[in-house]
Amino acid sequence: MHDIKAIRKDPHAFDKAMIKRGLGAVSEEILLRDKQVRGEKTNLQELQQQSNELAKKIGELKMKGLDASSEIEASKQVKAKLAELKNQLVEEQSDVPTEVVDELLYTLPNILADEVPEGDSEDDNIEVRREGEKPVFDFHPKEHFEIGEKLGLMDFEQTVKISGSRFVTLKGGLARMERALANFMLDIHTEEFGYTECSVPILVKEEAMFGTGQLPKFAEDSFVTTDGYRLISTSEISLTNLVRESIIEKDKLPMRVTACTPCFRSEVGAAGRDTTGMLRQHQFWKVELVSITDEKSSEAEQERMVNCAEEVLRRLKIPYRVMLLCSGDTGFTATKTYDIEVWLPGQMRYREISSCSNCIDFQARRMNARYRAGEKDNRFVHTLNGTGVAIGRALIAIIENYQNEDGSITVPDALKPYMGCDRIG
Repeated sequence: MHDIKAIRKDPHAFDKAMIKRGLGAVSEEILLRDKQVRGEKTNLQELQQQSNELAKKIGELKMKGLDASSEIEASKQVKAKLAELKNQLVEEQSDVPTEVVDELLYTLPNILADEVPEGDSEDDNIEVRREGEKPVFDFHPKEHFEIGEKLGLMDFEQTVKISGSRFVTLKGGLARMERALANFMLDIHTEEFGYTECSVPILVKEEAMFGTGQLPKFAEDSFVTTDGYRLISTSEISLTNLVRESIIEKDKLPMRVTACTPCFRSEVGAAGRDTTGMLRQHQFWKVELVSITDEKSSEAEQERMVNCAEEVLRRLKIPYRVMLLCSGDTGFTATKTYDIEVWLPGQMRYREISSCSNCIDFQARRMNARYRAGEKDNRFVHTLNGTGVAIGRALIAIIENYQNEDGSITVPDALKPYMGCDRIG
């Protein structure tokens, strides 16, 4: 959500920010609507005051035994106008509290940070750094699904009969490694980086989805139950909404929380992409990191969060690179995003495994989440989220980077205490 006061103060800057997002200038339409709604609210207040004054006068006249018929008639007319104006406002307003009663405001993306480069797609993202040596094989490396299916530990064919495409069943050593990865990541983030582990709902109300920006613009991206709940696409939704409609004491910040949950995505925009293997699934596991902080700390907190996600890959000894996303590739709620991409030898390319975003106060305004900066000084918090990391994609990266010529998979040293073995297959 955007600050209407900032738009009123500098509409040109807001238009410039939306143009960088690939949209047109919209401030004129927003401010016109804003002026209309504020005028209607002023009229409402004036009519309410007239009604109150007439009611008082009618009471006084009746107490004195005087004729109040003209005042009663005037009161009826004022009440009729009040009812008409109230009905008009109710029809125009949504259930979401906002200063501008217009869906334009909450369907517009966050303003991008100055350092975000302009660009149209992932091809325009900027590489910040890369770490790790790509493995060298004396055989042609296979893709993860070729290895997993040959081992009999990755079943797509039978799973299609159960759930359709974009689902997989893992068995034996790969199922164990999926669980090991979750425990490994949670241990690092909680024991070393100070995140508090949470077990959160995976079914949420639509208000929660609105708060983190999945609704209303991206309604088709999530699954909805028959009674109106939404399945989370990321535990960012549940974790960030832990502070909705609340005021947090400043000394409680930063608030850092993490969770490992199944995530559900319809992938409506991915038709024809990554249809083979388990890179893009309707259901997958992910460890998520969420930070709640103040406006002065969020930039540094984002850098810290990226490092937390990187540390997982450093210990697994998987080659990766960090990318600063361009304007055309930055998500709806983010002001700036870093993606971490792992090297997949089977594809001979880097693929995203983590996305770390600073949303500044954009989500907080939608959730009405604030912190107490001082006496009578409540300010919107800044929210950040990052993948720490996607478990399924980490599994893919291990399978491809640690594959052996005989079709087996070497277990990374960091996972051996969790796996109880050195090799799968």
